[in-house]
Amino acid sequence: MRIGIDLGGTKIEGILLSDDGIVVENIRVDTPANEYSNTVETLSQLVESLQQNSESKYPVGIGTPGALSSIDETMKNCNSVQLNGKALKRNIEDRLGYGVRLENDANCFALSEACYGSGRDALTVFGVIIGTGTGGGLVINKRLHTGPNRIAGEWGHNSMPSSVRELIDADRRCYCGRINCIETVLSGRGLRQSHQESTGNALQAIEIARLAEEGSQTAKESIQLYCQQLARCLATVVNIIDPDMIVLGGGLSNIGELYSQVRSLMKESVFTDNMLTQLSAPRFGDASGARGAACLWPLE
Repeated sequence: MRIGIDLGGTKIEGILLSDDGIVVENIRVDTPANEYSNTVETLSQLVESLQQNSESKYPVGIGTPGALSSIDETMKNCNSVQLNGKALKRNIEDRLGYGVRLENDANCFALSEACYGSGRDALTVFGVIIGTGTGGGLVINKRLHTGPNRIAGEWGHNSMPSSVRELIDADRRCYCGRINCIETVLSGRGLRQSHQESTGNALQAIEIARLAEEGSQTAKESIQLYCQQLARCLATVVNIIDPDMIVLGGGLSNIGELYSQVRSLMKESVFTDNMLTQLSAPRFGDASGARGAACLWPLE
């Protein structure tokens, strides 16, 4: 058994996961608002609830909305801003009295899908998040690869290919301070901006997708443009790491057109005459976070 915790902005989900991937127990609680110490305490109590029927301690993995700094292991890049600069891993370990493993939610998504989901039969899996932001995680032989800087998979903050820059009207500034990051076209905000540039209408990404399904020509054209942008950006990933499987996650992964178009569109930009990399929807959807966190402790 392993424990996985998904620390979200509004809820904390904890599961007890068997070695064959079955969720034996699931607990959800609200994430405390604003007060960091309450978050540490609530999270720790959730772990203790899942531990209570075990004579020995189950290993604990935690997925978070940010990452650990490689300098001092404090949290960074969290959209739950009260976590930034805090020694979350160390504080939880001090409270529980034993070690835990902690990774960002994109890495946990990739692990979940690689170990038990759509990529379970693949050697190398690249898990993609396309939603509020654009991130990813790389899993090789069921084990997460993070790199010395703990940023493996952060393709959303690579510069978009020039072939994608040609598809937008003007340069886009990313929240990270750089210009034309991939995230500025592939996030929900990016889809919204592309649609507004072409139509003059400011609609949220979910609304654009809905209108496209209902037959709106302008919305369908925006989704087609997004498919082209996604394909050309993913082609750069394939050219570098050549994964067996790419699994899409995040809110925009629910757009069905991605699975009928993107893989074919990728082929013209991938440096091979026969692209074998597969593209898939996630098996677990938003349930991947806690499951992937448990997988931070791989089976021996």
